[in-house]
Amino acid sequence: MEERKTKSSRWDPIVKLTHWGVAGLIICNALIVGEGSIAHIYAGYFLAGLLFLRLIWGFVGPTSARFASFPPSPRQALVHIGDLLASKKAPHVSHNPLGALMAYALWACLSVIIASGIAMAGPPPKIAFPTSISEVVQEGEHQSGEQYEEEYEESEADEVFEEAHEIAVNLLYVLIFLHILGVVFETARSGRRTVTSMLPGGK
Repeated sequence: MEERKTKSSRWDPIVKLTHWGVAGLIICNALIVGEGSIAHIYAGYFLAGLLFLRLIWGFVGPTSARFASFPPSPRQALVHIGDLLASKKAPHVSHNPLGALMAYALWACLSVIIASGIAMAGPPPKIAFPTSISEVVQEGEHQSGEQYEEEYEESEADEVFEEAHEIAVNLLYVLIFLHILGVVFETARSGRRTVTSMLPGGK
């Protein structure tokens, strides 16, 4: 009975908020907003805010949310794989060792994406709406000639950041796919409602 209570209260509201907030922003940036658009840049800054909140929460949050409860340990991950092969089930206060490595890998990948994106985009752009047709025409004229060459030169200077950003994004997709496979496997193996426990009010 006590073990069931511990499992049911494993994920607090901040962990759930940051988890689904990050997931939603990744989906938004990947499928909805255009790359390099203002919406894409602002989504990146919101993503940075959520990641920062989760990292702070890893030091001051409840026991299950703290990094001390699931330190990254390749050795423990190998032990956990041995337990899986032997069909052993060991209780974990927070993430199991494999899940812990995945969490840190995702955070590291997101950090590279955010840092390289901010390096390319700079401060959040101001959203200015045209008040007349003449402003729209003038804005279109600014996109030709010398400004195009200037933007091209800037993109060349940011080539390293672009490369790091693209590699990190592609790696993130691979990690997300593996994460989903891990959740499906753990749900089938343990019978625990892994996904619903992360939903608001879920246990």
